[in-house]
Amino acid sequence: MVKRKIFEIIQPDCGSSPMSRAFDLLITGLILVSVIAVFAGTFELSAGTSQTFEAIEKIASVAFTIEYALRIFTADLLSPGLSPWKSRAKYITSPMAAIDLVAILPFWLPMILPGSLLGMRALRLVRLLRIFKLNRYFDAMKAIGAVIVEKKRELVGSLFFVVLLMLVTSLLMYSVEHDAQPEAFRNAFSGLWWAVATVTTVGYGDIYPITPLGRLLGALIAFSGIAAVAVPTGIITAGLSSVMEGTKGSAKDSEETTCRHDKVEELCRVLSENKEMLEDILEIVSKRQDKEH
Repeated sequence: MVKRKIFEIIQPDCGSSPMSRAFDLLITGLILVSVIAVFAGTFELSAGTSQTFEAIEKIASVAFTIEYALRIFTADLLSPGLSPWKSRAKYITSPMAAIDLVAILPFWLPMILPGSLLGMRALRLVRLLRIFKLNRYFDAMKAIGAVIVEKKRELVGSLFFVVLLMLVTSLLMYSVEHDAQPEAFRNAFSGLWWAVATVTTVGYGDIYPITPLGRLLGALIAFSGIAAVAVPTGIITAGLSSVMEGTKGSAKDSEETTCRHDKVEELCRVLSENKEMLEDILEIVSKRQDKEH
């Protein structure tokens, strides 16, 4: 069946199918080249080089469009328990399908809408999101995505604490420093900018406290920021360790299963090779029993 063959080719492959593996390498290469083209477009290039990158962009965009259409076409094989339309709707609303769509929009939208309505520079930068298509082909990115999904409640809780800490500290710092340096701490937003730079331990130095109380408060917030930022980092690290251990365990189980399967096959082969000899022995034993009776 043509649809089944297409489905097997466009699905990420571990190396067992040459055509599927070639397709994976082609899409991966186009993703990387198109991202490089976005960066190259920020330099002053010769006319020939610019035309080359434009040609690459067109080829990549058409290839991604065909890939997106084929994935929609074969979506019913990805979710066989659903009707064709429901399975396609499920795929179209999935995160990876959204990335696939965003990857091709910068190429097709200028052909549909006037350029003045698009913000062309920003639209071209959207092409950088194509790099997230690699999540389909690389286990490391899949692991990070799995950890974020698995630990989303813990991450949301820790990030909520960080945001709350920054909001409170921005208001406190504004209250303490506004009278001493009204130009630096004009409003709570200025305090929020300082809080973000301090809690994340970046410390740009463009805004800083000068009063004794403000410096004391800044020191306390800086130490609190180290702990606050370390929490989501620790959650992701622990999740990745768990995923890696699970992957190793699955690989070990797979190896043991393969080993048992190989032993069973070897035993069957030996029995098959000695089948005739066993039949002869059984025939001799049967004849002796008949003579004795």
